[in-house]
Amino acid sequence: MLKAGAAGAALAGVPLGQSAQAVGTGRIYISHERSHEIVVLDGTSYQVVKRIKTSRRPRGMVFNSPHTLLYVACGDEDVVDIIDVAKEKVVDAIPTGPSPEVLTISPDEKTMFIANEEDSSMWIISIEDKVLLHEVPSGAEPEGVLVVPDGKIVYLTSEVADMVHKVDVARGIILDNVVVGTRPRRMRITPDQKELWITCELSGEVYIVDVASYKVTDVINFLPPGFRQVDVTPVGLEMTADGKKVWVTLGRANHVALVDVPTRKIEQYILVGSRPWGITFTSDEKRALVANCLSDDLSIVDISSRRVQKSVPTGRIPYTPLVNDRIGWSPVGN
Repeated sequence: MLKAGAAGAALAGVPLGQSAQAVGTGRIYISHERSHEIVVLDGTSYQVVKRIKTSRRPRGMVFNSPHTLLYVACGDEDVVDIIDVAKEKVVDAIPTGPSPEVLTISPDEKTMFIANEEDSSMWIISIEDKVLLHEVPSGAEPEGVLVVPDGKIVYLTSEVADMVHKVDVARGIILDNVVVGTRPRRMRITPDQKELWITCELSGEVYIVDVASYKVTDVINFLPPGFRQVDVTPVGLEMTADGKKVWVTLGRANHVALVDVPTRKIEQYILVGSRPWGITFTSDEKRALVANCLSDDLSIVDISSRRVQKSVPTGRIPYTPLVNDRIGWSPVGN
């Protein structure tokens, strides 16, 4: 594993790919763990238009703000692949710690945060200089990474420790921890930055943490009709731009749950494919895109009717869907 003292030399030899502008195509990019590729769909016809070969086991992804580059965490080769969006091919790679799973970038796009699943650490890397700035020890199997809009704090889930770490970016240290449900995975923060929502896979729950006190304030339990509690394994979640609704993928329960944020009430369960995992919205919030990792397809859900419009076969073990239909920074990678 690369350590901070050697990281500058190790990363400096990797040139950063440059990209022409490629914004607003509406194309959908889906990482696939087993077929080691990013499958690209046309955003209107949902036909496969490109298969981008990557390093092995691509999982978490995030765009840069102009959507000219797509960063992809590739767990079996310990790298972040960099895809030129206009060319739709890998042009670069940045070495990481063992088994990178989820990543995101700072608001100024100078820094990358990478959860290294098998190393119990988060790496903070300077993107321009390609230098490891901090290696932050964490609970075992870190996964979800979320940075706040001012770039000063990063939240990091630990699947085995059942907690969320609050990390000071400048110093690269953990400031606080909060214990949540079993096997926390992904996070979203409300637009007012007052609440952190965390999926907890093995306890079948979403935990809500008050950011100011850093204490749990609410827990939402899921149980679609006809399923046992053990089948409910939430992982992915997405929040509407106004912060009023959250959609949660329920894993082995084969549903997505729609939650009203102010009341915490589950409004509906929507049947999708087998073991839904990653989820994202189109920028107009008219469609939810759900990657189903055991049926190897993508469910296209109409948000107004709350019905699946179409299921599209993609590749082996789809993990993260992203849409190239907007520009701007996102606080979280999927």
